[in-house]
Amino acid sequence: MKRFALLLTIVLTSLSLLAANAEARRFGGGGSFGKQRSMSAPVQKAPAAAPAPGTPAQPAAAPAGNRWLGPLAGLAIGAGLGALFAGMGLGEGMGSILMIVLAVVAVMFLVSMFRRKQQPAMQYAGAGAPFGATQFPAAEPVSGGAAASAAPANIPADFPVESFLRSAKTSFIRLQAANDRKDLNDIREYTTPEMFAEVSMQLQERGDAPQRTDVVAVNAALLEVNTENDHAIASVRMSGQLRENNGAPESFDEIWHVQKNLQDDKSVWLLAGIQQI
Repeated sequence: MKRFALLLTIVLTSLSLLAANAEARRFGGGGSFGKQRSMSAPVQKAPAAAPAPGTPAQPAAAPAGNRWLGPLAGLAIGAGLGALFAGMGLGEGMGSILMIVLAVVAVMFLVSMFRRKQQPAMQYAGAGAPFGATQFPAAEPVSGGAAASAAPANIPADFPVESFLRSAKTSFIRLQAANDRKDLNDIREYTTPEMFAEVSMQLQERGDAPQRTDVVAVNAALLEVNTENDHAIASVRMSGQLRENNGAPESFDEIWHVQKNLQDDKSVWLLAGIQQI
C-alpha cells in the first residue's frame, strides 16, 4: 500500500510539472521564432504604453522568472517527500528514485522551453488578407502634415507610416483573438506559410487548454523597411500590456517582421517572424 501511494505521488507530481509545457499562452507564446533580423539602428527602451480607452491603470507585469516556479517547486516538493519517506522507513533508495524522476521531468521542461525559442529562417511570403498597406512604396502621404523628407533614412520617404501602424495594431489585436479561439483560418490570412506552420504546432501542443488574452494597451513603432530578394520587409516594434486568462497585466516588447512579395501586384503584408527585444 505504501509503495502504491509512493508511485501515485510520483505520477501526480510529474503530471503537474508537465502541464506547465502545455499551458495556454498568447499569440507567439512570448518567444522568438520565424524571421529574425539585426536592426540597422540600436533598439531603445520602449516608452510606457498608454492604457486603451476605458481601461484602468494596472500594476507592472510580474517578472518572466515566474515560469521557473513550476519545476523548482516540483523539485522542492520531491526533496520534502524524499525526506518524509525516509522518515517513514521507506529508505533512502525510494527518496533517491523520486528525486531522479523529478529531475528528469525538470530537464524535459527546460528542453521544451528552449526548443520553442529556436529561430528557423523564413524566406518568402504567402497569400492572404493584408496585414497593412498593399503597395510598397505607396504614394499616400504621411498624415499630420509631416514632410516627406522627415522620414528616417531606413524608411522610404513616401511610405504611409501612420496608416501602416494602425493596421499593424489592428492585426496584433486580431491575431491575439484568433489565437484564443484557435481560429487557424484567420491566422493563415495574416501569416507566411512557415509562420502559420509554427503557430499551428503551438496550438496543437496547447490542446484543449482555454486561453483568453485581453490587450490592455498596445504601441506600434516602425523601425525600418528594407528590400531583400524581391521582398519588402518592415520591422514593427509592438509593445504594451496584455492580460492573460484574467491574470495580472504583463508587459510585452517584441518586433514583428512583416513582408510582401514585390514581384506580385496582388501580394499583401504577412507576418514572417516575431523577435523578442
